[in-house]
Amino acid sequence: MTDALGITVQPIETITRKEENKLRKTLARIACLVQENDVEKIVLGYPICLDGSQGQRVEQTEIFKQKLEARVGFAVQWMDERLTTKQADEVLEACQVEKKDRKKYIDQVAAVLILQSYLHQEDYKHKREQRAQNICEDQNQQQ
Repeated sequence: MTDALGITVQPIETITRKEENKLRKTLARIACLVQENDVEKIVLGYPICLDGSQGQRVEQTEIFKQKLEARVGFAVQWMDERLTTKQADEVLEACQVEKKDRKKYIDQVAAVLILQSYLHQEDYKHKREQRAQNICEDQNQQQ
């Protein structure tokens, strides 16, 4: 989750399921977190393969996204999640977290990396749009 200004990202909690296709409690917990924290946007990792192809996890994640959108009442944004688990493992290693303990934190760190990437992408897009607007304004003033 980000701070109020959308600058920093911090993990909230890891929600786990006993069975992969049992989503009701997962969706209810996410909806609760959305309400408790006045969340306006959710970013979901898009699990495409390294070569860009879509495997079985993409289909499952798309179904999850549809159910989540129906539950929270707004669109969920995609963000490429390739290599985030590997990056998360490297972060935990750099922080000297024991290999046996990394499993507890790796999903939260990967989620932080996904959201940071999304925010960076949105910031870059906003700056590019602002530059384009400034160019148009300069051209209009010159005419």
